[in-house]
Amino acid sequence: MQQAAYGTWRSPITAAAIAAGEISLGQVAAAGGAVFWVETRPQEGGRMVLVRRGPDGAIADVTPPGFSVHSRVHEYGGGAYCLHNQTVYFSNSADQRLYHQPPGVTPRPITPEPPAPAALRYADGRVRPDGRLLICVRETHTADGQVINDLVALRTDGAGVPLSIASGRDFYAAPRISPDGTRLCWLAWDAPQMPWDGCELWIADLGPDGSLSNAGRVAGGRREAIFQPEWSPGGELYYVSDINGWWNLYRAGDEEPLAPIEADCGEAAWTFGSARYAFLSGGRIAVVYAQAGFDHLGLITPGSAAIEPIPAPFTSYYRSPLASDGERLVAVAGAPDVALAVVRIDPDTGRYEVLRSSSSVAIAPETISRPEPFIFSGGEGRPTHALFYPPANADYAAPPGERPPLIVIGHGGPTASASTHLRPAIQFWTSRGFAVVDVNYSGSTGYGRLYRDRLRGKWGVLDVADCVKAARALVAEGRADGRRLLVRGGSAGGYMALCALTFYDDFAAGASYYGISDLSVLAETTHKFEAHYMETLVGPYPAAKQVYMARSPLVFADRIDCPIIFFQGLEDKVVPPSQAEALVEVMRRRGLPHAYLTFAGEGHGFQQADNIRRALEAELSFYAQVLGLSLSEPVEPVAIESGAG
Repeated sequence: MQQAAYGTWRSPITAAAIAAGEISLGQVAAAGGAVFWVETRPQEGGRMVLVRRGPDGAIADVTPPGFSVHSRVHEYGGGAYCLHNQTVYFSNSADQRLYHQPPGVTPRPITPEPPAPAALRYADGRVRPDGRLLICVRETHTADGQVINDLVALRTDGAGVPLSIASGRDFYAAPRISPDGTRLCWLAWDAPQMPWDGCELWIADLGPDGSLSNAGRVAGGRREAIFQPEWSPGGELYYVSDINGWWNLYRAGDEEPLAPIEADCGEAAWTFGSARYAFLSGGRIAVVYAQAGFDHLGLITPGSAAIEPIPAPFTSYYRSPLASDGERLVAVAGAPDVALAVVRIDPDTGRYEVLRSSSSVAIAPETISRPEPFIFSGGEGRPTHALFYPPANADYAAPPGERPPLIVIGHGGPTASASTHLRPAIQFWTSRGFAVVDVNYSGSTGYGRLYRDRLRGKWGVLDVADCVKAARALVAEGRADGRRLLVRGGSAGGYMALCALTFYDDFAAGASYYGISDLSVLAETTHKFEAHYMETLVGPYPAAKQVYMARSPLVFADRIDCPIIFFQGLEDKVVPPSQAEALVEVMRRRGLPHAYLTFAGEGHGFQQADNIRRALEAELSFYAQVLGLSLSEPVEPVAIESGAG
């Protein structure tokens, strides 16, 4: 074993290997003995491909070249395809039209050509049992800039035009058709609510043409968040509600949850199609629940009011439906030493089969840094949660007495959470001798409603203070070097990083991936789904404009006195490039060290292999230059500008 300073260790986990060997997996489904999932492939420019594993074990692409399975409803998408037997209906990324694709047949559109590119978008569809009708969410972008959401019914053969069957609310999601095809349930809510703040579950009779009658609200409200309404095989309606402070599973008509538990069986619905429970034969229900930062899989059996753990080894069931063929479960799951994979699980024994892994990056077990739950006193003095990753590399040890540099990560959302599966992008840092803390700051999901509500009115203040306090706590425990603290994040996490670098002086440098620098501009320009989100996180706009300004790094950029590297997709519609460019210009004018990397063709999150590699290497080069680290491996350097100051 070699002795070398923290941050300089040579790692087998290269940026090129991560970019070449990583794919994203999502939206699993099971039908007719086959398993389906969507792969996002960096090597194909981020194309999203539906893949099928047949009953014989053969794996093949369903989506032909020239198509990409992706919806842009709410900009974040999800729910981009649905099945009827083995026939696929999907939203195509380029034109956002719905396509019909029987097995072995070229896809053909079944929705009208939009008046402008991507002006008509569709998501979260379901086909009626007779196969003649599809019901989904539609989002219409008008020529004068209006965005209208509704539910539509359309014939699966493409005849006629979509029929609007529910309208007048700001947002709709989760239209689900009963097994006999006679009823429809759905979720609806209005701004400034987000679906995890409060939404309503509705039910109506479904006519042969898709029209609705006798509609009525089943559950939900402004302070009750409903997640994943679903019909059981026997025609009973189930849903997840946080009315008791935790997202628990309910059956429509019951006042108490099926299996009360102080854990979250739901999640923030940033994308369509998420599912955390699935029906099995014999009336059993499999449930994923989050507790203390880790996911667990359990089983509710008829007559039982408890969730019995299933002995599967996974700790992360990541942003994808839990699906079932009645006997076995299918999910995208991972563990601290297992990268995310499409897995099929026997609910009786917990035994599993890996169908497709998200990563081909080989990491020796002794080089894997495993997340340690870390509870500390947060920004308001209350217990706050994080995952701590110590440096780990089988070939290296640090000199006696040295403490590692620490990277503080803030997740996106801000209503999201850090995940516990093996992430090569974190191991990239820990295997080089960096410690990492991934903070589930106040407002994160997985810790109940009260924890989630902590951030109401305090975004840009409490989340930032929590991340700073996490770093300070680790320094106080001797687990990090207080002179070499770094902070990074993407989207809301990028905003946290910029706030930490602006309003605190704990950090030596930071990295912002498509982070927010000016809340006022974001409030005036962001897309419809998030247009009023900040009313609950900050305050009503423009009435509270002074508060928005007080929490904007750009307004107080004269306080920044350390280097920052910025990464930005030029096609980002959520946080546009102007957010980064305004702050970069201030840093250039003030003569502060910085770097600004832009990526053509990328949106809110990088999908292309070359860009993923370049971003990681540039960030490593940037930190090495700032901290004076002598890297033991070649990486493409990044030029640090000093500006005119």
